[in-house]
Amino acid sequence: MSQEEQTSTVDLYSQYVAPTYGRFKICPKRGEGVFLWDENGSRYLDFSGGVAVNSLGHSHPDLIKVISDQATDLIHCSNLYQHRGQAELARLLTEEVVGINGKCFFCNSGAEANEGLIKLARKFGEISPSSTGDPRHEIVSFYGSFHGRTTGGMAATGQEKIRSGFGPLMEGFKYLPFNDVDELLNGVGDNTVAILMEPVQGEGGINVASAEFLSAVQELCQTRNILLFFDEVQCGMGRCGDLCGWRMISNDLEIKPDAISWAKGLGGGFPIGAIWIAEKEVNDSKLSDLLGPGTHGSTFGGSPLASSVASTVVRKIIDEKICDNVIKLGELVKNHLQSHPISLITELRGLGLMLGFQVDAKAVNGIEDFQKTNKTPALFLVELLAESGLLTVPAGPDVIRWLPPLNVMEDQIMEALDIMRTVFENINT
Repeated sequence: MSQEEQTSTVDLYSQYVAPTYGRFKICPKRGEGVFLWDENGSRYLDFSGGVAVNSLGHSHPDLIKVISDQATDLIHCSNLYQHRGQAELARLLTEEVVGINGKCFFCNSGAEANEGLIKLARKFGEISPSSTGDPRHEIVSFYGSFHGRTTGGMAATGQEKIRSGFGPLMEGFKYLPFNDVDELLNGVGDNTVAILMEPVQGEGGINVASAEFLSAVQELCQTRNILLFFDEVQCGMGRCGDLCGWRMISNDLEIKPDAISWAKGLGGGFPIGAIWIAEKEVNDSKLSDLLGPGTHGSTFGGSPLASSVASTVVRKIIDEKICDNVIKLGELVKNHLQSHPISLITELRGLGLMLGFQVDAKAVNGIEDFQKTNKTPALFLVELLAESGLLTVPAGPDVIRWLPPLNVMEDQIMEALDIMRTVFENINT
């Protein structure tokens, strides 16, 4: 065995990979469906889902086939050209996902998609100025939000821990309390050009916008000529039980965003980001045409390979009615917890298969093993679950997040619940 082979994966990361993540000491080697195997052959039930990315699970045969077939024909070409796959994906997203006339721009991640929304807002503010005639540039977002780790994404994020240490950040952002209509109405001013919100906050703790709040945001945007942006990077593409997450919150057909950002589950594991922009009249043009030639771009965005994979993922979610499975299993978890509570869990939040288990932080603080660590209650419990074969992720300091594949099966949901119950009950004995 060579020296390179003798070096562990963990040691290689320590020596050569920048420490930007607090990584678990799990070294995945292969995956199939909802399961992941590490280098030692240990099997895990993967309910982290690549953090809401693996919509169809690991190594789905249809994705393997489309990747292989498309790679044989054309992997990448310049966006100066017009390959049909990108246009077909844009039509699919516009007509069958959103159902409102508009156009799409493609990039590589959620952070990039949100950067596109920020630029769109600034461009709109130039041609739709305030009452003083000055360009509007203020974008309102909400405390607990997460919009990416680029400089613009951090500036838009309503969490100090994300922004801290990277100043001065991009100006022009205001943060308001989530789900507070009064604060919303008082906080929007003459300089506000857009409201950027996650219908379900992911990293902030799985906080669901109320139907009342969504309606208030929509009405305010319409009456004040403010753009309404939905960040559906984590909650979209079927994760909440509908291809558009906000539609699981409100059936109000008047709620029509001006633009949406997507990534994560859109590619089922292959990197792709996108924004959809409404065909809304703006002076003598349309909002969907504001980002004209030279204003925005992405070298790899919407490549032939990425477009074919994303089209396959979305097509399968629609054709196989996978959202029905998401709704059914989300209800199963909710009903099961009501009839069979799990120790240390005080509340279940979320929609569909974007679920947040609220941890009893006070009870965890009383656990002797926890007191020996510097971890948050959620991280402490997530690591214990991983040791027992269930992969989850924290969402803030005291919420455990489930983000399994959308096609997960009922028996796998029950297995995950059984692991949580066993692990948490044993902590208290």
